[in-house]
Amino acid sequence: MKGKFITFEGGECSGKTTIINEVCKVLKESGIPFISTREPGGVDIAEQIRGIILDVNNTKMTEETEALLYAASRTQHLKERVIPAIEEGKVIICDRFLDSSLAYQGYARGLGIDAILNINYFALNNLPDLTIFIDVKPEVALERLKIRNKNDRLDLEGIKFHNAVYEGYLEVCKMYPKRIIKIDGNRDLKSICNDCIAKILECIGG
Repeated sequence: MKGKFITFEGGECSGKTTIINEVCKVLKESGIPFISTREPGGVDIAEQIRGIILDVNNTKMTEETEALLYAASRTQHLKERVIPAIEEGKVIICDRFLDSSLAYQGYARGLGIDAILNINYFALNNLPDLTIFIDVKPEVALERLKIRNKNDRLDLEGIKFHNAVYEGYLEVCKMYPKRIIKIDGNRDLKSICNDCIAKILECIGG
């Protein structure tokens, strides 16, 4: 049986990590074979690239370099971890994927969505079966960011950038309306997770 590739998207401090952890608990309790992974990262080489991308000291990194590093990390992660897990019939729960690059580098950085698609051509044959976009307004997310202990290079961007990322996500949602489901992330955790789990179970036929 072929597995299912499910991704979570959202801006900084949208609550993705907490939600993913709760979803994975339910999958484990239900006996559904799955792996939980993330981008950039998920495998050793991709994690090393992640360190370069998010290092707060790399202030001279160009938009193009950033986009190419994400694409390189994604390709390694796909071939080493995601595709094998799909072939094993597992459900893959991934924190971020191609849509992040479209929103962040394509739209917010101004490189253009088509340009990002072109450098991520390895990913286009492996688009997720389902993407859950946790919809939280940037001003709400940035308030949450203030109480976080450790921030990375992208966290430190101003409200103008984060607004552009949010607008970028809305554009990407329009591009893939059948694949991307918007979930209101401003509610209590239980309600959000219940909605996410319902969509995932529908996707995997459980």
